[in-house]
Amino acid sequence: MKGVVFTEFIEMVESQFGDEVLEQIIEKANLPHNAEYTAVGSYPHEELVSLVLELSTESNVPVPDLLKAYGKHFFGILGKSYASMISDVKDGFELFQKLENYIHVEVKKLYPEAELPKFDTEWEGDSLVMYYQSSRKLGDFAHGLIEGCLEHFDQQASITQHPLNKDGTRVKFTLTPH
Repeated sequence: MKGVVFTEFIEMVESQFGDEVLEQIIEKANLPHNAEYTAVGSYPHEELVSLVLELSTESNVPVPDLLKAYGKHFFGILGKSYASMISDVKDGFELFQKLENYIHVEVKKLYPEAELPKFDTEWEGDSLVMYYQSSRKLGDFAHGLIEGCLEHFDQQASITQHPLNKDGTRVKFTLTPH
């Protein structure tokens, strides 16, 4: 997983929960990298999971809620950092449909070693259905990214999330505009 995901998580924890909580979760997570991440490095996603689990314990916020909040926050970072990639996109629904064949292609040009989740989309009536697939099991983080994208484009939609298997590697999102 790219280091920017870690560095931004640490910044979010520090700003929302404080230095003391950040230090405690880093110490308790017992990370091989001691949370010394660089934005351009690559690190095992399990380290992020450990940090989130420790933050959940420390803050009494459920893991899914933390992952969604972080996903929403992280889209704000992506929206600013990669504004040129989305400047021609009219709304979030168009962006979601371009994830696999445009956005992820461009990301792979920048970071060839990146292991990106797979997103397939299809329309079911007025709703856009997104199928998430990733061995990292971060569907809640994807949910937050979706929320952040819709917020970026000032769109309102209901989002339902349905696991498609027990291990969490496949999730179906249904987005219905209001």
